Amino acid sequence: MGASEATPSTPTVETDPAETDPTHDRSFFGHPRGLLTLFGTEMWERFSYLGMTAILTLYFTASAADGGMGMADGTASSVYAAYSTMIYLISVAGGWLADRILGSYRSVLYGGVCIACGHYTMAVPTNGVTWIGLGLIIVGTGLLKPNVSTLVGKLYSTEDERRDAGFALYYMGINIGAFLGPLVAGWLGQKVGFHWGFSAAAIGMTFGIIQYVLGRKHLAGRQDGAESALPPEAMRRAVRMILAGIAAVAVAFGILAAAGVLTMGLTVNIVTGVSVVTPIAYFTFLFRSPRVTVAERGRLRPYLVLFSASVAFNLVLFQSYSTMNLLALNHANTDFFGWHFPSSWYGSVLGVAEVVLAPVVAATWVRLGHRQPHASNKIAYGVILGGLSFLIMVPATMNRTGDWVMSGAWLIACYLVLGLGDILLETTGMSATTKLAPAAFASQAMALWFLSLALANGIQAQSVKLYGTVSDPAYFGLNGGFVVLVGLAVIAAGPWLRRTMHPVR
Repeated sequence: MGASEATPSTPTVETDPAETDPTHDRSFFGHPRGLLTLFGTEMWERFSYLGMTAILTLYFTASAADGGMGMADGTASSVYAAYSTMIYLISVAGGWLADRILGSYRSVLYGGVCIACGHYTMAVPTNGVTWIGLGLIIVGTGLLKPNVSTLVGKLYSTEDERRDAGFALYYMGINIGAFLGPLVAGWLGQKVGFHWGFSAAAIGMTFGIIQYVLGRKHLAGRQDGAESALPPEAMRRAVRMILAGIAAVAVAFGILAAAGVLTMGLTVNIVTGVSVVTPIAYFTFLFRSPRVTVAERGRLRPYLVLFSASVAFNLVLFQSYSTMNLLALNHANTDFFGWHFPSSWYGSVLGVAEVVLAPVVAATWVRLGHRQPHASNKIAYGVILGGLSFLIMVPATMNRTGDWVMSGAWLIACYLVLGLGDILLETTGMSATTKLAPAAFASQAMALWFLSLALANGIQAQSVKLYGTVSDPAYFGLNGGFVVLVGLAVIAAGPWLRRTMHPVR
């Protein structure tokens, strides 16, 4: 009997292509079902991360009697910035680990577990374990953050016309989490107790892990290892070096702590130093690498300008949960017809702004077609809006004395302008990064973008020390004015950027 003939006793089973290849699946609003899994994963991760972040600086500054750590406003903002710096520095390593050792699926899973453990640790009402919890969240976010979007991309073929719309749905999940997290954790943290707010973040991340594991069969590449896996011996050597490096850093910090040299200020300064040295070293490597062509090296030069623009914008953006949070706590009106809501709820406005404005921006670019601004101008507009958001706070805080209160409309206006700027800069910036990165290092393209975020936080860890030592109008005016000037400089460099970025538009 020929191999192609079926015996009567052997039924022919037709397999749904969606079961074996998620790229054929259209069960989630016309998209692969795996998108729902990743939508939920990132929504709960943002819920937990931004929910905790909404009260973290407030926890740092609250007195011990109120369950906090009693830091000064500037110190608390500096420590928060250093924490954010570490997250983005570790994200660079997280992308490499997924690419070379773990694979994207396991990186996201292990990262989620680390994040949940970190939040549960912070839920323990003892200040001493706070640093252990934050350390676990740093490692977990570094593993999860750069790799979830990679899994989203694997759900679609390169030619799939649903790809951009799928990412739009995915980012909607991010913004829903960004909206809900501060509402829930913020209310619990400020009305019940900080550790109750941290518990809410922990439970949220646990939900994210559960639905991620339950929906794993719908994810493309879930059974794949690392895409560019190291050979076995090289992998063992890399693991040994990583573990040795971690041990060396732990021993060094332990010795400094035992000697009484390791202070909070020194730790922040070390983190800032690493955030400055790392991008310098990375760009130096790219410019000197023989795997980078002359044309690619030429496109790296304009990318340095866009990189700097991202740093300037994020100097403002990442203060949403530090200095702006403290300003809202101390001076914003939180009365709503006799009911006082938590000041941290103002942070949710940023998530709402991005959910509402992102479709408007996307539709505008579609309508303009070839008449839409060049990528460098979009980024410049985003930077200018970021600066303007802080300049809004100058008249809001001017000529204020004593125990003053301002209308919440000032904060809402600030966050709306900042949210629009974030949409313009982040979406265009990440797209330009993938297009301008050298082909030999395409898989590490997002590392470049994360380094700009790390550097912004590293610099901010120093600049926010001025908060509370200079007047509020001076602080917000200097920050906002500097960022606006950077945006104008990028516009002035537009002709050169259009020429050197060609054919990228």
